[in-house]
Amino acid sequence: MVKLIEHLDSSDLETISQIWLMSNLDTHDFIEKEHWLNNYSFVKKAFSSATIYAYYSDNKIVGFLGIINAYIAGIFILQDYRSLGIGTQLLKAIQSTHTKLTLDVYQKNTLAIKFYQKNGFHIQQEKLDIQTEEIEYFLEWHQ
Repeated sequence: MVKLIEHLDSSDLETISQIWLMSNLDTHDFIEKEHWLNNYSFVKKAFSSATIYAYYSDNKIVGFLGIINAYIAGIFILQDYRSLGIGTQLLKAIQSTHTKLTLDVYQKNTLAIKFYQKNGFHIQQEKLDIQTEEIEYFLEWHQ
């Protein structure tokens, strides 16, 4: 079940931070592990300024979507819960409240690109992520 987290308590913050780290390590094997570890503290602090939609299974957060204004910072799901439609449910939850959404995705993350395109996103721009030296696509969705 998808829920908007109104107040991010310390337990939820720790859970989503760990999901963020594990998900990035699993899905971005083309980026050095140290990049994610080095950014962990920064991202953990940044969660407080994002709107978080979490997916719960048996009262436990197993995935989440972070959004700042209309920019999707990412969808992160525990490995055992991927390919079950959770990402689609999280995306539909925010598409119902927005008329335009944007995001960045690494060119090498082909599964994510296919997922977003299947859900109506279109590549608008290609750019270089200076931190990782990887090509990213900027995608956009309009209602």
